[in-house]
Amino acid sequence: MNMAFQDKQIKDLLTRLQKVRDILKIDNLYLELVDFEQQMAAPNFWSDQDRAKKIGQEASQIKSEIDAYEELQAELREASEVAVLAESENDTEMLAVIKDQLDGVASRLQKLEFSTLLDGEHDKGDAIISLHAGAGGDDASDWASLLFRMIIRYAESKDWQVEILEQSLGEGAGIKSITFAVRGRFAYGFLKAEAGVHRLVRISPFDAEKMRHTSFALCEVIPELSEVQESSIAIDEKDLRIDTFASSGAGGQSVNTTNSAVRITHIPTNTVVSIQNERSQGQNKMTAMKILKSRLYQKMLAEQKAEIKDLRGGHIAPEWGNQIRSYVLHPYKMVKDHRTGYETQAVEGVLNGELEPFIEAFLQKTALER
Repeated sequence: MNMAFQDKQIKDLLTRLQKVRDILKIDNLYLELVDFEQQMAAPNFWSDQDRAKKIGQEASQIKSEIDAYEELQAELREASEVAVLAESENDTEMLAVIKDQLDGVASRLQKLEFSTLLDGEHDKGDAIISLHAGAGGDDASDWASLLFRMIIRYAESKDWQVEILEQSLGEGAGIKSITFAVRGRFAYGFLKAEAGVHRLVRISPFDAEKMRHTSFALCEVIPELSEVQESSIAIDEKDLRIDTFASSGAGGQSVNTTNSAVRITHIPTNTVVSIQNERSQGQNKMTAMKILKSRLYQKMLAEQKAEIKDLRGGHIAPEWGNQIRSYVLHPYKMVKDHRTGYETQAVEGVLNGELEPFIEAFLQKTALER
């Protein structure tokens, strides 16, 4: 590699890094981190443990972003200085080392640039996810549980926190439905890519004749609203039907003899939220109302987008099925996203939470469609 080309590569990387700094507002992140650190140093910081954990997690993730930016900046400056010295001494071995270093910087910078695609109103916030097994008995319920595991593994790779809010177990295996919160920086921004119908094709482990089965599961992803956002959503008590019932576990057996579980129905939109995870009826009602407001907010945004799309002459393409992604385990192995066309044969890796390529392809596609 000659010096002129190397110098251009360094300048290009510095330009891209500066663009990332501007988009991510690194200067603001420094201020946010200082504010969080001051709160964490307060004597009564742990008096509210839930709030303390959330602030600690947010501070840690902001620091990770800042560290990633600063490391790239330092490496590029060092590479620039060493490149000048290597050129003056005609040190070809050092120039080769710098080339490898710059290739590594470019790869890590690309990952940092990925986060700049997350500029939606709620992208930096937490997510509430609901999974619902389709028709198909044990196969469908088992598929829903595999999807839950897949998303949990992905969340763990991001150091996000997961809280199960409600679940209904399958009759023989898996889960009929589950609602859980994923909390961490950019949780909603990344996981919104998973919203839709997921299709599985495999030899059924529940079929004595080992026949091939197709199973479906629906994944719903909504942002978890802040207290300020919640307060802006007015719900008339007259529009609500609130039912209480006994919390239940596997097989319908009661795990709480009191009617602590809560089901809230928003009658005008027929939106239903059931929560039985908390210890008291009051806590369950509070959690259910929180999710209900998030779902109504999401419905409002969807209606607004539909109106804009209609005004622009948009339409839904008449493609087969409703699935966003297919997971084929038999007669061949393939995971394919039908929205982006991205596919891989590494099915086991995907089911173990390796979702980044799919999510990145989705975010890039949606960014181009804006």
